[in-house]
Amino acid sequence: MKSYLIQGKKGCVFGKENNLGIVIVDALRASATATMLLHSGAKRIIVTDEAACALKLKDKYPDAVLFGERNGLPPTGFDFGNSPREAIHAKGKDVIFTTTTGARLLFKAYSDNIPFLIMGTTINAKAVGMFLKIQNKDFIIIPAGLFDDIHFPAQEDWVATSYIVSLLNTNIEHGKNEYDYWKSRIDLEGIEILFETAPHSEKLRKIGLHEDILWCAQTNISNCIPKVVKREKDYIVLENFNTNF
Repeated sequence: MKSYLIQGKKGCVFGKENNLGIVIVDALRASATATMLLHSGAKRIIVTDEAACALKLKDKYPDAVLFGERNGLPPTGFDFGNSPREAIHAKGKDVIFTTTTGARLLFKAYSDNIPFLIMGTTINAKAVGMFLKIQNKDFIIIPAGLFDDIHFPAQEDWVATSYIVSLLNTNIEHGKNEYDYWKSRIDLEGIEILFETAPHSEKLRKIGLHEDILWCAQTNISNCIPKVVKREKDYIVLENFNTNF
């Protein structure tokens, strides 16, 4: 089982071109929020890449709740932001979801030809690892970074990616140097410190969302895996693949 670790949109293109299973890791916060929405009992997550499209879908699905962010905060008309701490409000409901990076990367990565497309991070790392072992397909894990800025440091995403890979026995075909670097820092400093010192965390602190940082740095608190089950014209549907391990 071969693995590839390539950041952002470049990783999405590589995964599609090589028909790899794809794991999107947007650790602060889309992967954690999507996981906890399903963990909390959301029926499904209807993902859009634009806030305006999400609002239109609300007309189509009036009983759904709107979760998401632009610049870290809920867009006008949304019920909740992109915070796993608010996921309990989705119990028993459909969720319409959009984020600056994680949601958009799902669209960038989607192809009918790839084996699977899922979201992962530290909070469901063990479950993602078991899923990948069961699938037994070559795969790519994509540290999200920032969708519109390929140079923005993706520290927390590389940390979460490296933590997931550390749970696997896989041959890293691309990204081995990055994995070795971040794994050594995880061993020395710990996941929490690396999340707290990530440049993205400073953005969250500035808008009063510091509590989300350490919340998202937790490990293995959910067996839920957001998995793409359908692509429509304007949205992608995520449902729960619960490993129950």
